[in-house]
Amino acid sequence: MSFSTHVLDAVTGRPAAGLRVRLEHEGGVVAEGRTDADGRLKGWQPEAGVHRVVFDTGAYLADTFYPEVVVTFTVTDPAQHYHVPLLLSPYAYSTYRGS
Repeated sequence: MSFSTHVLDAVTGRPAAGLRVRLEHEGGVVAEGRTDADGRLKGWQPEAGVHRVVFDTGAYLADTFYPEVVVTFTVTDPAQHYHVPLLLSPYAYSTYRGS
């Protein structure tokens, strides 16, 4: 099983490079990193169970209503890939389960 994300900045129409992201499981941090130049982060290996992926949007966007975006999801099948993309702007965000 693996986890990845792709963050796009809806204001600039570009990838959100350098955005801090962390993955949490059972109250602890499983992994931390920053999105690459293409707004992607990949290769994390979460366990089965409920996870939170936390995007540090306040450090990325100077003027934002959402200082962080937290997406909680459940890993049910350890053999699957879990992709959680984020479309980001100062006053809105959208996410879904990708492939």
